[in-house]
Amino acid sequence: MELNQVTLPVSNMADAVQFYLKLGFTQIVDAPQYARFSCPDGASTFSLSLESDTFENHSVIYFEHKALDELCEDLAQKGIVFEQAPTEQPYLWKEAIIKDPSGNKIKLYWAGENRLNPPWKVEKRA
Repeated sequence: MELNQVTLPVSNMADAVQFYLKLGFTQIVDAPQYARFSCPDGASTFSLSLESDTFENHSVIYFEHKALDELCEDLAQKGIVFEQAPTEQPYLWKEAIIKDPSGNKIKLYWAGENRLNPPWKVEKRA
């Protein structure tokens, strides 16, 4: 299996679409209640679904970028506000944190080899 996409809830589609375009994603579906984006690298996609009710999303979406510091500098110049600047984490990833206009938490990160092969890796299967 391969992960196809993740769908995030949003309260204002126009604001959300502009935010993700500013991050560098390409919009591939544009509907009043739904938008879908392709990532600049690879074949992954993600989508947005317009919610009319109040919601609280506790999920975190991660986008990996090798030149994380440069990406974050570029995004800051475009007006993206960071809750956390790129910071080395004890689990060997470097992460920055932002939120989209609907409050969805996004981590921009670089993990390199440690993403799939951390020193504490296990391989359990049923």
